[in-house]
Amino acid sequence: MISKKVILTGSFGVGKTSLFNKFVYSKFSDKYLTTIGVKVNKKVIKVGGEEMSILLWDIAGEVSQDKVPVSYFLGASGIIYVFDLTRAVTTKNMKEDIEYLRRLLPNGVIKIVGNKSDLVGQDIIEKVIAELALPCDLVTSAKTGENVEELFTIIGEELLVA
Repeated sequence: MISKKVILTGSFGVGKTSLFNKFVYSKFSDKYLTTIGVKVNKKVIKVGGEEMSILLWDIAGEVSQDKVPVSYFLGASGIIYVFDLTRAVTTKNMKEDIEYLRRLLPNGVIKIVGNKSDLVGQDIIEKVIAELALPCDLVTSAKTGENVEELFTIIGEELLVA
């Protein structure tokens, strides 16, 4: 079986843990609990007719060099960078964050994901995405499950050929 390490990262409160819990446990909670350090779990998915074990690391809400140990990224094959569609401030450092992550993982698959689509209308989603410095790969809702499985299937498919 193929095994790949994937990191969930982004600012505080964007829904990384909620995406983690929705994907791994098929559960959602409205309670906000700050992740301290890192939370790790795995899930096996089917990709291209093969089973892939995704070792998912949910990292406490920052990307910057002085806040997150570089060792967390060692051995990672992919990164999911999450921002909050309801809070533009969560995209403020996105360009610099992604550049930093690309230096850490030059051959890694990086997906940029706007979360909390259930809290805004399509017009707001389109406006937020149009104003981003980088392209958004997918819009999700950890609460409703919108595109959560698809996100991991897409990253799994890309990791399979990477």
